[in-house]
Amino acid sequence: MKNRITALFESKKENILSIYMTAGYPLLEDTLSVVKELDRAGVDMIEIGFPFSDPLADGPVIQQSSEIAIANGMSLKVLFEQLKELRTLTQLPVLLMGYLNPVLQFGAEEFIAKCAEVGIDGIIIPDMPFGYFESNLQQSCKDKGVSNILLLTPQTEIKRIREIDHHATGFIYMVSSNSVTGGTNTNQLNTTYLERTQKLQLKNPLLTGFGIHDALSFKSAAQFSRGCIIGSAFVKHLTENGITSVGISQFIKEFRP
Repeated sequence: MKNRITALFESKKENILSIYMTAGYPLLEDTLSVVKELDRAGVDMIEIGFPFSDPLADGPVIQQSSEIAIANGMSLKVLFEQLKELRTLTQLPVLLMGYLNPVLQFGAEEFIAKCAEVGIDGIIIPDMPFGYFESNLQQSCKDKGVSNILLLTPQTEIKRIREIDHHATGFIYMVSSNSVTGGTNTNQLNTTYLERTQKLQLKNPLLTGFGIHDALSFKSAAQFSRGCIIGSAFVKHLTENGITSVGISQFIKEFRP
């Protein structure tokens, strides 16, 4: 079976909408309920964040959701138990995003095996050194068909971007600016860097994330990539409105051109 991420980018060329959610938030058993509603609302891809106590790249909204999820009892072990039912609810590409420490505690190779077992298509672990991945997980990911999504930032040099493009599978996560997640200033988008990266014509498709919070910021960022990732804005929506079909559907519609 072809990786669902690959299939998505082959079938849709622009305005891809990926939504980040925190596992076990607002309540421990809400993970699959949110997935179900996102599928129903017509998103293109889902990123499930597994919480960690020290999320350095996350802004206050996602940090708070992680703290609550951990207090609720969320862990990778619990999450994989929940995800056993994942593919009865959606055929969308689904990724796990989080930090290396919980993966190491769980067991790195077992983590990849579990991802494949429950139908996870890719992983995003921003603080995982590529050397570690290459030595320890690259073969497992290849064998299990799990994409490892790599990130670019405005500080990433062109030579390094080329290396990332060579090793990446699925897509490349293009961080929009020098900030943590959850920024709401559209002007913070580093358009010079976004345009420069776009012009490199990399072999892997790009998605833009960080600071994408409304239709304007989505449109601005999507000029330079195949679409955008919405994280803090959606988590904030859940915090303020809870999990309802109407509420989530309305939220998603805001980002559709």
